[in-house]
Amino acid sequence: MPKKIVNQADDVVVEMMEGFVAAHNRYYEKMDHVNGVLYKQRRSGKVALVIGGGSGHDPMFAGFVGRGLADAAACGNVFASPDPGTIMEVGQAVHTGKGILFLYGNYSGDNLNFDIAEEMLQEEGLKTAHIRTWDDCASAPPDRMEDRRGIAGNVFMIKIAGAACDAGLPLDEVVRIVQKARSELRTIGVATSPGQIPGAEKPTFQLAEDEIEYGMGIHGEPGIQRAKMCSADELAQVMYWNLTKDIPLTAGDEICVLINGLGSTTIMEMSIVFRKVKSLLDLDGINIHDADINNYCTCMEMGGFSISVLKLDEELKKYYDYPCHSPYYSREER
Repeated sequence: MPKKIVNQADDVVVEMMEGFVAAHNRYYEKMDHVNGVLYKQRRSGKVALVIGGGSGHDPMFAGFVGRGLADAAACGNVFASPDPGTIMEVGQAVHTGKGILFLYGNYSGDNLNFDIAEEMLQEEGLKTAHIRTWDDCASAPPDRMEDRRGIAGNVFMIKIAGAACDAGLPLDEVVRIVQKARSELRTIGVATSPGQIPGAEKPTFQLAEDEIEYGMGIHGEPGIQRAKMCSADELAQVMYWNLTKDIPLTAGDEICVLINGLGSTTIMEMSIVFRKVKSLLDLDGINIHDADINNYCTCMEMGGFSISVLKLDEELKKYYDYPCHSPYYSREER
């Protein structure tokens, strides 16, 4: 069992958030009675963007609150949705009269609790909308997109949504743009070893020492294929094939690429993967507008990584290039 640097397992999320906000109190404040993180320098007169989900995917979600990103995050327990009361209070805290967009991964608990919170806010006269991220192309076939899970593609979704909100667009226009981004976004992952929830007796799943699993979810949900461990180039080739089968790319297309680590895989290893991905894109004549290699949407200390691809048009490129900053994710104006 991996060693965990914690006090009591039941206190992990509260103590994590207290430390997180204390370290970054220039940017953040924590709500008093719920696990909500607010951006201190948020401005009025725009749609409020609220993100959220279970803890344990750090720095997702609280680390994506900031300038040009989300105004607040509602955080649940480890791998558990925030409750409707938390989501409602976070929404109330950042609402400035232009409406609230809730953005979160497509999981049953999140869907239920965010829906309930929206209904309560709408009863108070607040205008709300939601968008569920469903970028994991291994979790359901293309004709069931709405059944797919949201994973590392959340990074691109929050980036686009935050820019559209900061541009002062009305809620329905923000929704249109972010839905467009979602339709052009795909992710595929591979796991090499499990993560361990604090206090749990067993890891999130089991893999033999020489095994990997393609399509494994970020909570340990089953993937699509187990195989023997292979080289970085072979891994990248298989994952690239799965991505391009699901989101057809043609020569001249422009994309953003994210190699996201799941917790214990190093930047060195992921850089080797990106090297191969870029060579495959070059062969197909696909242009990389921007690329990133980092650990953004993790699963405790799970081994492995995912590859996300966002296909751009001129409108999406405009919002992707909008500057943003948080202690964990920043983009300069291009």
